[in-house]
Amino acid sequence: MSDNTPIEQKYNKWIILLSIVIPLAVAVLFYVKIPNATPLPFLPPIYATINGITAVLLIVAVIAIKNGKRKLHENLMKCAIACSLLFLGMYIAYHMTTPSTKFGGEGAIKYVYFFILLTHILLSIAIIPLVLITYVRALAERFDKHKKIAKITFPLWVYVAITGVVVYLMISPYYSY
Repeated sequence: MSDNTPIEQKYNKWIILLSIVIPLAVAVLFYVKIPNATPLPFLPPIYATINGITAVLLIVAVIAIKNGKRKLHENLMKCAIACSLLFLGMYIAYHMTTPSTKFGGEGAIKYVYFFILLTHILLSIAIIPLVLITYVRALAERFDKHKKIAKITFPLWVYVAITGVVVYLMISPYYSY
């Protein structure tokens, strides 16, 4: 086995940087709007669908690797990462151009919504370094370490993807467009 530690070290700074910059950028977008921008109300159902596709890709990718289909697994995971990046771009574009929507539900459903939303937000922040570390370990062919962290990354990423869809479905009746 070749020592691929330099590959991991090479990407560590990027992992740290992206793990800080992405959540900060998303937080800022709630306060920064592009002046006179045309709202993009059509984006939420698209990026919610992309979240659903991401969840399916992740599940199929795990099934593929369990069946020894490594190349299929690799391609599915690259597609899942691409979907997450596509989601992020659309999410940022939407929130920088369109006023935020408040959840209008009352009673117990409001607490359910905010619990799902809060766990979704917190885990979406945590998943960034986990996905990046998991990917870099595969890239470095450190499959023992890759498999170990993937057991943590996978269920959290699936949860984030699925709860993204659930949050959209719960808030969609309150969109004003």
